[in-house]
Amino acid sequence: MKPVQLSRRLVLEEMAEGSDGAGGIVQSWQALGMVWAEVTAGAGRDFGAEEVVLARVGYRITVRGAEIGTPRRPRAGQRFRDGARVFAILAVAERDAAAQYLTCFCREEEPR
Repeated sequence: MKPVQLSRRLVLEEMAEGSDGAGGIVQSWQALGMVWAEVTAGAGRDFGAEEVVLARVGYRITVRGAEIGTPRRPRAGQRFRDGARVFAILAVAERDAAAQYLTCFCREEEPR
């Protein structure tokens, strides 16, 4: 296993709900903190119909390990932000047996 290079600073964000003042709910992303990460692009693939072909690339984002249940540990449904780039977290797994690092399986999304 190659050494991990935590060289990119990302913001870990979580969806937060609040009142819109008119009886409704407003959803927004709230920063939980900064993490140092290694971002690796996965294999790309094409999908779509006959005349429309879209490409999708998955990302593996490696961060320092954290215990389950702590706010520092990323989880599915959260996202990472790198400036204008947004990476939705789909799943999280321990990278090594000692759980020193976590691998977050992500996809890049359009920022909203």
